[in-house]
Amino acid sequence: MKKPELLAPAGNFKSLIAAIEAGCDAVYLSGKLYGARNYAGNFSNDELVESICYAHQYGVKVYVTINTLIYEDEIDNFIKYVEFLHVNNVDAVIIQDIGMFDLIRQLYPNLEIHISTQMHIHNLEGVQLVERLGAARVVLARESSYELIKQIKEKSNIQLEIFVHGALCISYSGQCLMSSLIGGRSGNRGTCAQCCRQPYDLYEDGTKINHNKYLLSTKDLNSLENIGKLIDIGIDSFKIEGRMKRPEYVYLVVSLYRKAIDNYIMYNLSLIHI
Repeated sequence: MKKPELLAPAGNFKSLIAAIEAGCDAVYLSGKLYGARNYAGNFSNDELVESICYAHQYGVKVYVTINTLIYEDEIDNFIKYVEFLHVNNVDAVIIQDIGMFDLIRQLYPNLEIHISTQMHIHNLEGVQLVERLGAARVVLARESSYELIKQIKEKSNIQLEIFVHGALCISYSGQCLMSSLIGGRSGNRGTCAQCCRQPYDLYEDGTKINHNKYLLSTKDLNSLENIGKLIDIGIDSFKIEGRMKRPEYVYLVVSLYRKAIDNYIMYNLSLIHI
């Protein structure tokens, strides 16, 4: 039975260390540029180099998010940033912009590219498209059902990564324009104001009818009880969301999933040997 990768967030160096000590196989993080969490504790270029070196000492891979939409006048600096990551041995970059994906494939054919959930790959046709274009992995849209994920895995050859724990968006992955339309802060540019997390009142015929004020705020995803089903269908990587969480949160959640994955695999191996 193939052991899937456990992918943990890293918002700062303490969270990076916490994720590694808790047993992750890879971390995803962002530099100061082009990441979809512009207000997280992101890494300077020097810190990125230090993080990659530190993680590699423990056999942990580093994936850097450059998953915003890129404006035309940013392309030159964007490519310089990609080159900086590549020469400093980043294991993969995570991309939303399909144009920049194609450009990176041409300029750096040996650099592994993962398709961000922000690209909203939500069906088999989308997965097969980016597979033909040369992506190594797809992070599926977070609202994808188990049945859909299973179908995609059976009918494609690309690596599949899914979110298993953390915050969910009220909208479709990568498609929310609420923050952009209300306040000019676009989630696709890394500046989402998280309008869906704010309190609201709901009125009908002038009468307030809600008791809970957080009408749009979703509960966090928790897939611990379903981890075995996801391993059985062959998911390659389990992703924990939480780049704006404390190191203690990162350590606790990653360690729980590490134990759940390992225990499930060991249990099934013991059944095979009986």
